[in-house]
Amino acid sequence: MRLENKKVIALVSKDFEDLELWYPLLRLQEEGATVHLVGEEAGKEYPGKYGVPATSDYAFGDISPADYDGILVPGGWSPDKLRRFDKVIEMVQHMNEQRKPIGQICHAGWVLISADILQGRKVTSTPGIKDDMKNAGATWYDEAVVKDEHIVSARRPPDLPPYAKAFADLLAEK
Repeated sequence: MRLENKKVIALVSKDFEDLELWYPLLRLQEEGATVHLVGEEAGKEYPGKYGVPATSDYAFGDISPADYDGILVPGGWSPDKLRRFDKVIEMVQHMNEQRKPIGQICHAGWVLISADILQGRKVTSTPGIKDDMKNAGATWYDEAVVKDEHIVSARRPPDLPPYAKAFADLLAEK
């Protein structure tokens, strides 16, 4: 259980991409990590894009990112909502400043763009936001997974196995 003492934030809001939340969350739990679902409200059920719900453990303002070892941002349509919350931006910026693992897949790049942490970074995302990522100062690659220091990014659900492994490996190193 190489992740036994690790704690990870998994952001959640309406219309998250079901697999992009659940696959990495379960993968990390299998290795012993504690993963907390964090949304706008604690104890609220958020419907996934394809109907699989997730109930938040905590609200954005209930936690301190300093108590966590990493953060996961799922894709779907939820990143467009998540990036509007100052607390979410502060969490991502804190993780970036502390060089703690940040995982983003698909449209989750929008949250990192709004946190203004992509200048000079190597990333990937769904091709649909490639221009957004490049305009934020990142170098975009059409690859399943791109790791740049503490940031792990992936394109879409078929990339979940190598993405979840890369994030778990990085978390284990820290």
